[in-house]
Amino acid sequence: MAFSLATWNINSVRLREALVLKLMTEELPDVLCLQECKSPVDKMPLEAFAAAGYGHVVARGQKGYNGVAILSKIPMQEAAAEDFAGLGHARHIAGRLENGVTVHNFYVPAGGDVADREVNEKFGQKLDYLTEMRDWFHAQKPEKSILVGDLNIAPREDDVWDHKKLLKVVSHTPIEVEHLAQTQDAGGWVDITRQDIPEGRLYSWWSYRAADWDAADKGRRLDHVWATSDIAAAGHDSRILRGARGWEKPSDHAPVFAQFDL
Repeated sequence: MAFSLATWNINSVRLREALVLKLMTEELPDVLCLQECKSPVDKMPLEAFAAAGYGHVVARGQKGYNGVAILSKIPMQEAAAEDFAGLGHARHIAGRLENGVTVHNFYVPAGGDVADREVNEKFGQKLDYLTEMRDWFHAQKPEKSILVGDLNIAPREDDVWDHKKLLKVVSHTPIEVEHLAQTQDAGGWVDITRQDIPEGRLYSWWSYRAADWDAADKGRRLDHVWATSDIAAAGHDSRILRGARGWEKPSDHAPVFAQFDL
C-alpha cells in the first residue's frame, strides 16, 4: 500500500482552515498531521475536512494553545495519546492505519527564549519532555511506525541558516540536539527527510519577524518525518512545500511531505 503523508504546524486550524483545505485539494496527502491547532477538538472544522475526503480523525485539543490532529483518507484508529512531562498539554496523538502502520504526531514544547533551565522553566520542560519521549520509546520498542511533527529542534548544521550564530539560540543548542538524538536512537528512528535529501540547507520554519522571509531566508528545519528502521527503506520523495510559507496569512511553518510504499 502506497500513501503520502504531510506534517504541518498550522498555527491555528480555525484561523487557517482555508489553507488546510488548499493543501488537501492541491497536494492530496493521504495522511495530514497538524500541530498547534489551538482549538478544542469539538471546535475544529472537521466537517469541512471530511467533505474534502479526510473523514478519519484522531486528535487532542485545548483552547488557544497546542493541539494535535491526524486527518486521514485511510481508515485509522487512535493508538495512543501521551502527556509527556506531565504538562497537561495536547502535544501527542497516535493513529494506527488499516495497513498496520502507527503514525505518531508530536508538538514538542518550544522551550522559551533562554537556553537555561535554571532561569527559564519552559526550557526545562522541553528537555524533560524529550527525556520522557526517549524513555517511552525505549520501553515501547516501536515497529512499523512513523513519527512526525514540530519537534522544535533543528539538529544539523545545515538545518539552520547560520550554525555558529544559533548555537546558543533555543532550537539549535547542543543540549537540545543531544536530547533529540537520544530520543531518535531510543526508538530506532530514521530521519526520512535527510535520508532522501542528505546534503544542503533545508528549512521548514521562517520567523514572522523577518520583513521579507523569502529573501532573508533565515530558516530552521524544525519539522520532521521519521520512520522506524524496519520501514525506513519504504520512505521516499521527501520535500518541503516552501511556497506555503508565502500563502495569504500563512503559518510560519511549511508542510513537510514523504511517500511510503508499504
